[in-house]
Amino acid sequence: MRVEPIPSVPAATVETDGQRLVAVADYHAGIEAGLRYDGVELRSAATGRRERLLSVLDRARADRLVVVGDLGHAIGSPFEAEREELDALLGAVDVPVTLVKGNHDGDLEPVFEELGADVRVTPGHGVSIGDVGFVHGHTWPAPHVLESAVVCMGHEHPVVRLEDEVGGTRNERVWLRGSLAADGLTEQYDRPLDVDGELVVFPAFNDRSGGTWVNVEGQTFLSPSLPAGMADAEAFLLDGTRLGRYESV
Repeated sequence: MRVEPIPSVPAATVETDGQRLVAVADYHAGIEAGLRYDGVELRSAATGRRERLLSVLDRARADRLVVVGDLGHAIGSPFEAEREELDALLGAVDVPVTLVKGNHDGDLEPVFEELGADVRVTPGHGVSIGDVGFVHGHTWPAPHVLESAVVCMGHEHPVVRLEDEVGGTRNERVWLRGSLAADGLTEQYDRPLDVDGELVVFPAFNDRSGGTWVNVEGQTFLSPSLPAGMADAEAFLLDGTRLGRYESV
């Protein structure tokens, strides 16, 4: 497959355009500073996040890192802790970086310039690399992205709520994989679209960022193109366990 989740981590390898990419979504550097602003005190996990990502890049022998939106956390000007985390992370990553701009990445370009970090930033409506499209998901994708063989999307932070036989519950991050649903997408555009690909919705790399309970009644998707833009989507745990149709998990 062009997009292959890496077992037990919220990251995938992507084979396209003669390159081996590693893609992750929703890194949310500096999230603890944002939570502190909201009254939640947590010790920073920046070092652990960085080490996990560096390990993934090394394990996959990646040619490039693609962040499918929300590399940062602050929607506006980043907190100092976020700048420090980004500086340490980007200084340690030894492959080119592409950031598909998300709704939390609004003011990061000047920060990258200040840090001397070479990061290619794409528009919020996404980018195609070879036959794979990447879009964060907070806005409608560009037509050429939707016409890719596979579309990778973040933003949603999908999780499922699992219940055991005695009524105990736990939340688990999941991948969502299904077909792109042309009927749920084309009415937003002023030209016909050749939509016949696969959609992969990434779990959040950051395990402190919350998520959308995709199997809980009453929960709604964050992305304007979901769930109408996907068909027959199934949920998969990080370890690869196939749970079946996400609505019925």
